Amino acid sequence: MIALGSDHGGLELKKKIIRYLEEKNIEYKDFGCYDESSCDYPVFGKAAAKAVASGECEKGIVFCTTGIGISIAANKVKGIRCALCSDTLSAKMTRLHNDANMLALGGGYIGENLAIDIVETFLNTEFSNEEKHKRRISLLEKNMGD
Repeated sequence: MIALGSDHGGLELKKKIIRYLEEKNIEYKDFGCYDESSCDYPVFGKAAAKAVASGECEKGIVFCTTGIGISIAANKVKGIRCALCSDTLSAKMTRLHNDANMLALGGGYIGENLAIDIVETFLNTEFSNEEKHKRRISLLEKNMGD
């Protein structure tokens, strides 16, 4: 299951990704927001990230206008590796090398077709399991909160 979260700036792109997920029969849980009223991205980024960190959801996708703020919010949750991606190569590499479990997208910067390609790449790329990458991820996890 995929955890979703957005603020008002990422809502429209999130709706487009929801349509894509539904077309592909990929289960998701939407942690908000649900309308265009001004709201605070940390609330929704944290909710989606907690669902991923707890194992309730396998991966997460979060959205705000730039993708920056909500990725920072998600990364505050222990166990989360959220990558802001604006192209398919970065989506592929963050899965291969960082085993990223969340993806952030900027609704004000990424169009629908590119967003779908990024999401598809992110969801379908497996972690490489190379020892050097496992070691680096372990270092990231150990240093959380230091």
